[in-house]
Parts: sequence; structure tokens; C-alpha cells
Amino acid sequence: MSDNIASKVIVITGASSGLGEAAARLLSGQGATVVLGARRFERIAALAEELKSRGGKALALATDVTDAAQVKKLVDAAVRSFGRIDVIVNNAGLMPHSLLAQAKVDDWNRMIDVNIKGVLYGIAAALPHMQAQKSGQIINVSSVAGHKVGIGNAVYSATKHAVRVISEGLRQEVKPYNLRTTIISPGAVATELPESATDPAVAANLRKFYDAYAIPADSFARAVAFAISQPEDVDINEILFRPTKQEL
Repeated sequence: MSDNIASKVIVITGASSGLGEAAARLLSGQGATVVLGARRFERIAALAEELKSRGGKALALATDVTDAAQVKKLVDAAVRSFGRIDVIVNNAGLMPHSLLAQAKVDDWNRMIDVNIKGVLYGIAAALPHMQAQKSGQIINVSSVAGHKVGIGNAVYSATKHAVRVISEGLRQEVKPYNLRTTIISPGAVATELPESATDPAVAANLRKFYDAYAIPADSFARAVAFAISQPEDVDINEILFRPTKQEL
């Protein structure tokens, strides 16, 4: 499955833990060059050094996806250092669930800035390079919550549904450039995402749910690898997966 992964230059946002870190490890192990972006630079720097010690090629750059200039700098660094960008995984995300009546406006704005604008900034940074190359793949991370809304996750679900809508619009626009687009919507996967909840009661419920259902982050990494590994004339547009025992 790694035949179409080896030697590709892959940019990953939110790479300091969880889904992004797992994807970086798996893709590097299959021969990809990984360019890691996250706010916690010490983590991605250590990860890059670890991957290089194993014979991989990796670069880390401090990146806040709410800043379009920083995302562009990350992508441009990949192209400058390795000559191209083959894939971007727009993975950075937040999940501070709360009831709408609590009016946690700051949390709403953070989710919009990271979950929606961060994806848009990744697209804006990568697209010109991929259009010029006439090749590339943009992978945007949504969620099961982008398909189903529950009590307390209305805004989060809205941001993740927006990712799906943006991605479908992108898919239609990039056909003349031979580009591929993929949406990956995970269910409960063991990451630090539940820790972004600011309400103690909500955080406790999320931890309980994730303790009961969450599967390892490498489940997401395998989905990413599957989408990338397909022949260039196969465009895997959407992957929705859950833990087998997750009902929601």
C-alpha cells in the first residue's frame, strides 16, 4: 500500500500529538517526507528528530493555523526545502463542547478560527503550488460530528460540517488541475481533543465517553495512508469511520 506514498512530500498541521503525530509516524515509515506544523514546537521538533534518526526526512516549523501567514510559511518551507508539496493534511482542530445557552462565545470563535479558517488557510497555501505542479492531494479532517449533531456539540458539528462543504466545493474546482481531495471523518479516537473542553462537566463526560469507546490514533493514520496510497487516477473523496462499538 505504500507504493504511492514513498518519496511524497506531506505537510501535516496539528502534528504535535494525536492524529497528526500518528499520521506523521506512519507516513514517514512508508517513505514519505513529512513537514510538521503545530504551535507546540518542542514536540514537533522532537518528533522530526526521531523520524530522521530512523532514516526519514522531516522538517518541523512552529505554526498557528489561525494565522494565514504562518500556514503559508509552513507550506512554502516544504516547497523550498524539498522541491514540492504532494499532500497537505489539514488536521489541526479543537472540540470545546458546550450548550448553546452557556454562550461560550470565546470557544465558538476558537473553533471557527481553528476548525474552519485553519483548513481554508491550508488550502490557500497549498493550492497554488499544486495547481502549478498539476498534481497533489488535499486531505481535510472533519468528524463524525460533521455528519451527526448531538446535544452540546452544535457549534463543533457546524465547523466540521463546514469542512465537508468546503472540501466538496474544492473537489469540483480542482478537476482541471488533476488534484485529489479527501475528507476524513473519525469517530472517537484517542487524542488530546477532549481536553479542549472548557466546561468541567462537559470535559468529564467527554473523558468518560472516550475512555469507553476511543480507538488508537493509528486508525486515523491508516485511513490517511489508504487515501494517499491509491493510484493517481483514484480519488478517495470521503472516509467516515468509528470504533466498532460506538453507537453515535
